[in-house]
Amino acid sequence: MRSTIATNRRTSVNRILAFAAITTIAGLAMSACSAPADSDSSADIEAALQEESTLTVWGWDPGFEPIARAFEEEYPNIAVEVVNAGTGTDQYARLQNAISAGSGAPDVAQMEYQAIPQFALSGGLYDLTEVGYDDLEDLYSAGAWNNVVADDGVYGLPWGTGPMALFYNKTVFDKFGIAEPPATWAEFADDAKTIHEADPNSYITNDTGDAGFLTSLIWQAGGNPFTVSGDSDVTIDLQDVGSTLVADTWSSFVQNDLLAPIPTWSDEWFRGLSDGTIASLTIGGWMAGNLEGSVPDGAGDWRVAPMPAWVEGDPGTAENGGGGASVLEQSQNKLVAAAFLKFMTTGKGQEIELEQVGGIPSTIENLNDPQWLDREWEYFGGQQVNQVLADSANNVVPGWQYLPYQVYANSIFGDTVGQAYAEKSDLNAGLIAWQDALVRYGDEQGFTVNE
Repeated sequence: MRSTIATNRRTSVNRILAFAAITTIAGLAMSACSAPADSDSSADIEAALQEESTLTVWGWDPGFEPIARAFEEEYPNIAVEVVNAGTGTDQYARLQNAISAGSGAPDVAQMEYQAIPQFALSGGLYDLTEVGYDDLEDLYSAGAWNNVVADDGVYGLPWGTGPMALFYNKTVFDKFGIAEPPATWAEFADDAKTIHEADPNSYITNDTGDAGFLTSLIWQAGGNPFTVSGDSDVTIDLQDVGSTLVADTWSSFVQNDLLAPIPTWSDEWFRGLSDGTIASLTIGGWMAGNLEGSVPDGAGDWRVAPMPAWVEGDPGTAENGGGGASVLEQSQNKLVAAAFLKFMTTGKGQEIELEQVGGIPSTIENLNDPQWLDREWEYFGGQQVNQVLADSANNVVPGWQYLPYQVYANSIFGDTVGQAYAEKSDLNAGLIAWQDALVRYGDEQGFTVNE
């Protein structure tokens, strides 16, 4: 979902995301209004689709509108209203206000993966196991499915994913004598020095401190800094093996001025991608469409390679971005809302999203579809980019978990780890400061937080 991610990452994140109303989160029961226990859920859903009703859907991705119209065509008794309630964090704030008020929430809402646990464990999302949707697991890639499961419940269906890859400017690499893209992070470090020593105004990549990026690197490195058990037990360890490996490596980049001090999604960042002063990005696969659409001067220069590995030969990757949609517990039309989720994330709905917006499919069927898989991207010199991205999607390291207050966690990243970037100091100290703040916050919200 390229536009989803790009727009969201341009959106400023502020303290409102603490979601004051979640202060009782750990004490809330995960109630769910369901179809009768002795009924056939599929039959109930089909029957509901034949009755006249309306759905309200909140989502900022442009794919929602055409998918809603296709759904109405398929089920003419259903009217779907699509509302753009704001991008990412703005929508989440409005959504939490509606949940806290007990009214005003939509039937369906777009959700980034990092936000799902926060709303699920607060009782705001409907558990789709109530309509048998836990049986849909085999339709989706393992990494995508993992992102919608919390405490054994299914709180959404995956729509787009962000398997990571290395996007690199081959013309720039050739200029500095780098014949092949780095296969490991050690090679990446060597190439970073080669580029910056040859031209102090050029960098292998940029980074001024981004929570989603750094945690994705920790994910790939096998770290599990956040674990959740039940709806209130949380463990935070930002000094586990994966976290320290990443912090030690990335600290060397920060302290040796090997990263362009340019914020991602800024105008200066786009200029750097255009003029070659930023030579690569390790980022979610949705970046292919963003480069094509937003960096036209780079056409023909850029290529895509597997994400550098922490251990040579290890194909493990991580995700960066992506999301799906969820049914709200407040919805009075849960069966039809669940049907809309399945429609939008599989079959015709997924095809519409891929055709009109782009991105990486969440379903195994679409990941293996030759029409998508074998596309030759003119922008990338005719490379079959999606083959690299599909391979990354199939090798996402399993077991990653987000905090049940990850949106808040990311909002304070700049105050903790971000300071280490700014001061060019040890990122481990920044991670420890972040952990301390997250433990305090979790305790305040009623979680049992272990370190």
